Amino acid sequence: MAGRVTFRRRNPYNTKSNKIKVVKTPGGKLIAHHLKKVASRPKCGDCGDALSGISTLRPREYATVSKTHKTVQRAYGGSRCANCVKERVVRAFLIEEQKIVKRVLKDQQESEKKAAKKSKK
Repeated sequence: MAGRVTFRRRNPYNTKSNKIKVVKTPGGKLIAHHLKKVASRPKCGDCGDALSGISTLRPREYATVSKTHKTVQRAYGGSRCANCVKERVVRAFLIEEQKIVKRVLKDQQESEKKAAKKSKK
């Protein structure tokens, strides 16, 4: 039968934050090593895919690493993936083009109305 191991910290319950790994020391004793929680990869805010180029850390650990581990050199670098940024750029461009087309059509209609008024006189 394997030897018993007790928690080394004050929390006596088998919770998500109190997981242990049983390790045998060179002296032959079994001791408990407390494990850290596994970090999940940062996700894109639009599509939910994992962001490439950004370190996978626990939230508090991001405070200790440099900016290059937290972002990529692009607009929306640390929060949106490349495909979503591309879609945003294209959408913004098309919206601006649509505004220009509306303005041109409005100007044409106004000039036609003016021409129609002149022809009636």
